[in-house]
Parts: sequence; C-alpha cells; structure tokens
Amino acid sequence: MHYYKRNIGDYAKKAGKLSMLQHGAYTLLIDACYDRERFPTLEDAMDWTWAETDIEQQAVQVVLRRFFTLRDGVYVQDRITEELAAYKALSEVNSRIAKDREAQKKARKSTKREPLVNEPAPNHKPLTTNQEPLTNDSVAKATGAKAPLTPDEIIFGYGVPLLTNAGTPDKQARSFLGGIRKSHGDDALVNALRDCVKAKPLQPLEWLAKALPPMGAKGKPNKQEALEQRNKEIARAWASKDSEVINESI
Repeated sequence: MHYYKRNIGDYAKKAGKLSMLQHGAYTLLIDACYDRERFPTLEDAMDWTWAETDIEQQAVQVVLRRFFTLRDGVYVQDRITEELAAYKALSEVNSRIAKDREAQKKARKSTKREPLVNEPAPNHKPLTTNQEPLTNDSVAKATGAKAPLTPDEIIFGYGVPLLTNAGTPDKQARSFLGGIRKSHGDDALVNALRDCVKAKPLQPLEWLAKALPPMGAKGKPNKQEALEQRNKEIARAWASKDSEVINESI
C-alpha cells in the first residue's frame, strides 16, 4: 500500500506533544507499516526507522509504547489494521471487476461472425483531403489489406467520398466518375484521384473535370481558342447570311 489518508487534526490531537525526534520516529513507523502492509517487532521498528543512537532508539520505544499494542511480539495499531483490511478488500473487488471485464471482452470477440467466403469488404472510410496521396502501398496500409486495392475499390471506395464530402450528391458523384472512367480508363482516373488528393482543391469535382473531361469532352478553351471559335462562328454566319447570329456574335 503506497498511499493512505493522513488527517492532520487527528494526528495533532493524538501526537501533538511529541518531540521533534519522536514525531520523526512515529511518521517513519506509520509509513513503513502501510508500505509493508504488516506490523514490526521491536527489532523491525529500529530497522525501519534507521534508529542507531540511544536517543533515536528511545524515541522509537516511546512511540511504540504510546501508539501501538504489543501482541505476540509484534507492535500493532487498530487504526492501521482497519485501513489495511479495507484496502485489501477494495483491491480484491477491483481485481474481480477487471477479470470479469476481460472475460466479457474475450466472449464478445469469440462471438463475432466470421466473414463469408467472397463476402464483399465493408465500405471504406471517406478519404479526406488531409490524407496522403492514393497509391497501392498507402491504400493497402490504410485499410490493412495484404494486396493492392482494385480500381473499383479506389474509384468508388475513395473517389465517391472525396466528392460527396465536398457537397456533390452521391448519385451525381458516381455518374461523374463513371463517365471519366469510360472516357479515359482506370489508370488515368486513379492517377487523377491521387493528384487531386495531393492538390487539396476546394472543389474536387471541378478539378477532376478540368484534368479529365468526362465523356471525352474538351476542357475549357483558353483565350486564343475562344477567339478562334468566335471567328469561325462569325464566318459561318456571314456565309449563311444569318444577320441575327451576326448581331449576337458582335
């Protein structure tokens, strides 16, 4: 027992008239009894308090006579006896509770259903933009899998949550990724998802659409392309003498 309550008021009432040396002897004896969880003989008391000189040994004897009772050669104290008994009883209860809790934990583990053969794995946790880039090694490490994830697991297990976490509806996210996959293939989409996570854009759907336009659509034209497209439209309008289109173009 390495801790006990020490009531200063009670101690002062019972031992307030002791000398400084006697106070030290009494404190050392109390601490030793609680620490060893047993009581001393006279020889033990001298050893536990490191009493060597005659004055020190006399102080220990005064404390033993005044605050302990000699029973079968051992100096005991009722207060310490009661507290040691309560401590041991509490320790036994705590030990029993810990054993019961451990047994219940093992029982719960043993009753968990074993996965069926070819049973699909549970949904993967959403991939946030704070996670490391997608690679076969990092994905396998994160999921605890022994083999690299398939393109389906990466695209729909991580790509869909990447978009839905940014506000895209689930159905739209799946359709969007499916279109990119059809147009550009699995490898291109997986690499784009990896780069998107690394870039951490606020709108990953727009980022992916620009990197891999779905269904083979072209990305947003630059200024030169836009100017050339406008000139072509004006030329076609003149050729067809469509004045309405001309006015709108200008």
